[in-house]
Amino acid sequence: MRAPRLTIRDRRAAAFSVLLAVLGGSITAIGLRTDDALPPPVGAWESVPAPSPAATATAKKRRPQQHQLRPSAPDRLDIPAIGVHTPVSTIGLRGDGTLDVPPLRSDAPAGWYRGSPTPGEPGPAIIVGHVDTARDGPAVFFRLRELTTGDTFSVRRADRSVARFRVTKVASYPKKAFPSDEVYGDTSGPSLRLITCGGSFDRDRGSYRSNIVVFAALVP
Repeated sequence: MRAPRLTIRDRRAAAFSVLLAVLGGSITAIGLRTDDALPPPVGAWESVPAPSPAATATAKKRRPQQHQLRPSAPDRLDIPAIGVHTPVSTIGLRGDGTLDVPPLRSDAPAGWYRGSPTPGEPGPAIIVGHVDTARDGPAVFFRLRELTTGDTFSVRRADRSVARFRVTKVASYPKKAFPSDEVYGDTSGPSLRLITCGGSFDRDRGSYRSNIVVFAALVP
């Protein structure tokens, strides 16, 4: 998917805003349905900005809180409400400094950006996934927009601990008006962002016009 270039104050926001371009529109109620009748994207995600190392460091240097976990990379994501049970790969940056993405296949796992906090640490962990592919159809986050406030899901981590999260908001943002600070900005406690593409499909560009973002907070 082709991501519009956004001006971001904080490089973490930068990394993630372009990610949104590849993966999302003023905020639109998630209740609006995407144009499912339109064909899936024909190209891979592009120009996904990487988050700011400084912002990530700020989150990790927070004063320890009662409800947070020690650093440990995620290896599995389970979202029962939408039938998602997937391994979690680790993604980094491309040579041009933009965020890498999982392979463009329907069976590709979700991907955690290793420059963001691990799920359960202070600040927003970032996990992305494809909504669909032109060749194979629905992908790992095809039903992400169906989540609602209050839904819970879990992330198993490499140290075998499990971080449980509760959805606080689900929104669709046009890629041209993505609120980077809101999505990627530092948070007062451990949080998680699940991101994919959504909205209507731009046939000319071969990509979706919006990003679906799920905001979630660690369950104590």
